[in-house]
Amino acid sequence: MLTNHAKLMQFFSVANEVTGRKKLQKMIYILQKCKLPFEEKFQFHFYGPYSEELTLRVEELCNLHFIQEEKEDKSNYYQYRYSITDDGQSFLDQFAMDMPDLENKIAMLKGKSSRFLELVATMLYFDDLPLEENIQKVHTVKPKQKYTDDEIEEALTFIASISDENS
Repeated sequence: MLTNHAKLMQFFSVANEVTGRKKLQKMIYILQKCKLPFEEKFQFHFYGPYSEELTLRVEELCNLHFIQEEKEDKSNYYQYRYSITDDGQSFLDQFAMDMPDLENKIAMLKGKSSRFLELVATMLYFDDLPLEENIQKVHTVKPKQKYTDDEIEEALTFIASISDENS
């Protein structure tokens, strides 16, 4: 088992369950931007930062029956729900893993919508830009989302709180 796969399993073990592929992508990206040791490469895509590597790793973990993927029909789209299996937890319990405590950060992320995490991840993706340019970039690359000033403020507050969170 590769270390990066084990890190993902640790994430799922703490998260218990993650609903939505987009939300999963954004959660891992935001944790990575918080200096947690996830090493997947991300590129900017339709819904913000996206990692093909992450998609493949999750698929491999599902094929090994360490992660369970449930597909739910939501009338005009499918939603995916991910959780660690008993086999995955048993394997993880035997794998010596030096990971920082993820619990508080994951709880903060799980409490937010995919739309909000997309905004946060997009702002973090362009965090090398001055704040005003960052906000303008969000409006440029995400015009259909029509993020409000209040949502941008909330995202900035959230980024500060999750970055400062020492867990």
